[in-house]
Amino acid sequence: MSDIQPRRSYVPPAVRATSEWSWRLLLIVAGVLAAAVALQTVSEIVVPLAIAVLLAAMLAPITQRLARVMPAGAAAGLTVLGTILLVSGLFTLVGTQFSNGFSDLTTQVATGIEQVRDWVRTTFRITDSQFDAYFDQIKDSVGKSGNLGDTATAVGLTATHFVAGIFIALFSLFFFLYDGPHIWGWVTGLFPRAARARVASSGAIAWEQLSAFVRATIIVALVDAVGIASGAAILKVPFAFAIGVLVFILAFIPIVGALLSGSVAVLLALVAHGPGVALIMLAVVVGVQQLEAHVLQPFLLGRAVSVHPLAVILAIAAGSILAGIVGALTAVPLAAVVNAVGKHLFAGESKGEIEQELEENADKDPLARR
Repeated sequence: MSDIQPRRSYVPPAVRATSEWSWRLLLIVAGVLAAAVALQTVSEIVVPLAIAVLLAAMLAPITQRLARVMPAGAAAGLTVLGTILLVSGLFTLVGTQFSNGFSDLTTQVATGIEQVRDWVRTTFRITDSQFDAYFDQIKDSVGKSGNLGDTATAVGLTATHFVAGIFIALFSLFFFLYDGPHIWGWVTGLFPRAARARVASSGAIAWEQLSAFVRATIIVALVDAVGIASGAAILKVPFAFAIGVLVFILAFIPIVGALLSGSVAVLLALVAHGPGVALIMLAVVVGVQQLEAHVLQPFLLGRAVSVHPLAVILAIAAGSILAGIVGALTAVPLAAVVNAVGKHLFAGESKGEIEQELEENADKDPLARR
């Protein structure tokens, strides 16, 4: 018999390393996709919980101050009740402004559309017959958009889910404010004993990051809302207060929210007063947003919750695909939290450093321990 052994095929080290990384990355992507599908399946629960966490980060300081003079349960309940009354009052004011100004708006819109039509016709040389053809195409597209009965059924289901989500969010908010430390302690206890210290410290960092983001965003949103609404009121743009409320809400979606709210303000100025006032309104919106981008955001957020603009855009896109407008609202704070916790976990801290950090953050963290 021959002593010659068959030679094994040689795999270059680069190819071997690439293949090992490839299957690991495929497993990670599969896990992320499976988690996304699972979360989307129970989105009626996950979305209200996410909103409740954001509201808890916003309202926790108020609850803590009230808890100094009353029981914790009463402080949490009063905070939730005050939030409900504030939001209801804002929407009532917006509805009142719409109902009072709708008749005047119709006249202004008719005049503004004529001005816009004349401006477009003289600038782009579009005839009235072309305008009529475009409008007919739009009406045909709307008419072919779907069955009215199916649309009504879908709207009914969405309204039911919306009401149920509000109740879930409010109940969750109350218990997060009232019993947050025990809830977080129970979650930490689900992990192996050796990992609990790192999980607890990661939770403290995540909560601190989320609280800082929410506080800074509230201040930025208020400045944007007051600035743009004041400009709209001076220019006599319809629904100035409603514009301010919309600006405040959409300010929680960085980049995209400012674009959407500013577009609404400029569009209302255009249809109500024509291109000249719309250009002035556009200048006001751009000026306020430049103040936000170059002064408020760097000063209030700084490096504490810094996320690259590309990561912001990708997070908003992914959040809007998975959960619509709510996903876009929660995407950026989630990205900031993941960024901070990831840096913490990969920092290689020792167990003693983790425990020391947890003790330092315990007083700031309503979800750690009292």
